Amino acid sequence: MGSTKDRRDTVPVHGSRDEDAPNADHRSSALEENVQAIKRWETAILLARSKAEEVSDWIVCNAGSGPVLVLHVIWFGAWVTANAGLIRGIRSFDPFPFPFLTMTVSLEAIFLTSFVLISQNHLEAQAHRRAALDLQINLLAEREMTSVLRTVSAIAAHLGLASECNDAELNELVEETDVEAVAKTVEEHAEAAVQPAKDSSE
Repeated sequence: MGSTKDRRDTVPVHGSRDEDAPNADHRSSALEENVQAIKRWETAILLARSKAEEVSDWIVCNAGSGPVLVLHVIWFGAWVTANAGLIRGIRSFDPFPFPFLTMTVSLEAIFLTSFVLISQNHLEAQAHRRAALDLQINLLAEREMTSVLRTVSAIAAHLGLASECNDAELNELVEETDVEAVAKTVEEHAEAAVQPAKDSSE
């Protein structure tokens, strides 16, 4: 007869790493598939950009960086110092109030604003696509959950548990959601919330 230690070693441990490994691999595989799908979708959006959008995104990305800020500080400081007569041997070519510098900075601001607007329009279109994708996924999830609730209710009825599951909220959830009715209700509540603010401002 084996010892107690031998018998204990032969007993499988519930929830061991060997049993959890397939589930962990499945979760990891599903997560990787989702990550790769999102990556492919984002890559497709980036590749679909026009040349103007690519240039605008690059300029906006670099214009908002620290080195560009330091460059502007050095540029403005050197320009003002040179034209204020603080450096001997350098004749002022743009005296105070520095009209040429003002014109240059204004042109830079105009072009930079245009690039920012182009980049923002692209980001806004991308956000609309993401919102549409989220809406479609939510609608599919809602339809799947409705199907699951109907299946569970049918199982409960088959097992004779229909009386315990006869809940008004559950019966409402089992019904298919009318998306247009929900959207209309949300709009009505939004308008009702905005109306008091308009009345108080008047």
